[in-house]
Amino acid sequence: MSTDTRPVPELAAEAVEQWRAEEAELVELLARTRRGVGGIAAFRLGPAPTVLVTDPAAVQHVLGHHPDRYVKRSHRARMLVGDGVLSAAGDAWKRQRRLLQSQFTGTGMRRYEHRIAAAARRTAERWEGYRRTGETFDVGEEMRGFALDTVWRALTGQPLDDRTDGELRSVERVVAAMPTLPTNAADARDAVAADLARIDAVAHAAIEAARSADPTEEPGVLRMLVEAGERHPEYTDRLIRDELVTLLVAGHETTATTLTWLFLLLDRHPEARTADPQALVSETLRLYPSAWLLPRHALEDDVIAGHRIAAGTDVLVCPYLTHRDPALWPDPERFDPARFATDADRPGQLGAYFPFGLGARACLGTRFALRETTALLELLLPMGPLVFRSRPAGAAYSITVRPDGPTPAVLG
Repeated sequence: MSTDTRPVPELAAEAVEQWRAEEAELVELLARTRRGVGGIAAFRLGPAPTVLVTDPAAVQHVLGHHPDRYVKRSHRARMLVGDGVLSAAGDAWKRQRRLLQSQFTGTGMRRYEHRIAAAARRTAERWEGYRRTGETFDVGEEMRGFALDTVWRALTGQPLDDRTDGELRSVERVVAAMPTLPTNAADARDAVAADLARIDAVAHAAIEAARSADPTEEPGVLRMLVEAGERHPEYTDRLIRDELVTLLVAGHETTATTLTWLFLLLDRHPEARTADPQALVSETLRLYPSAWLLPRHALEDDVIAGHRIAAGTDVLVCPYLTHRDPALWPDPERFDPARFATDADRPGQLGAYFPFGLGARACLGTRFALRETTALLELLLPMGPLVFRSRPAGAAYSITVRPDGPTPAVLG
């Protein structure tokens, strides 16, 4: 290692203690660290420092150039998603990623266009009913229903029915419970055992339905996984279940959250309603990226921009803070879809904007998510503005950044 390297500068211990005293969200500690130290900075919650990365070049180094050096560690989500592609590592991850990749690019995406359109029409028809009756509805719940219906159609080829919808509430309950679950894995599983059993039952039924489906029908992702199991012994029913649940979790919560934030932002900025839907989505994702925090673990000693990173260091890459860096995004707290107009002048560095991650482990479903959000907005925006009866007090930072409360509204 070069002798002219230096340690990562650290946030003062007093600032960390002040954060503890305030019992503030982790995002506030990260924001203080970036403001006080810079785009490659450290803080201590224990004996070893944790390194925060928000500088675009450093982001590219960690996620883009060296994904095998900075890896995901096993975490509580494994109890839900098992060995699905989100949590898999090494050769298993490469194999699973390669199989799924074909479903969300090129021909694979064209296969799902009509399923996305059908789910969007279903939601639009429901909203037409709300407009006629003046009924109050929860925007977040509507977006959840749309996103889950869309991904269920892509997975199974069938629209989401009410019973399955109700059973899949278990997924949200497990996700919501994760931050407060016991640290012991067995105890954590016991705490949500009933919900996990419901999820397993839904997954088992869906796998059996895919296995017995008419082979002349256009296949969904699940049937492709079942067929993979006939050729590759590693694709057991358990792994197929894990991939199914992974795609359900990753494929509906992020989309639902993005769309909910978008409508809340339009309520504050009605002048933006005429913007291109894709620009609206892109700017919403700048403020509220699908994955607001990307934890990694350094497997070996390294140097980032002249700073020493020791093997074993926990590294937090934070799109949420990079996207709000005033050095990259002028007036970063302002909602301005014009930043994403075709001729707009915006940061050119790859690590300056990465709402779906970056590099080899970037989100598989990016194209799918962008297509479904714009397809829905093309139908809903012409119906007129929403009038919110109340607004969430703020944001809740969990797997995603979501509105912290209900979102009741009527169509104006």
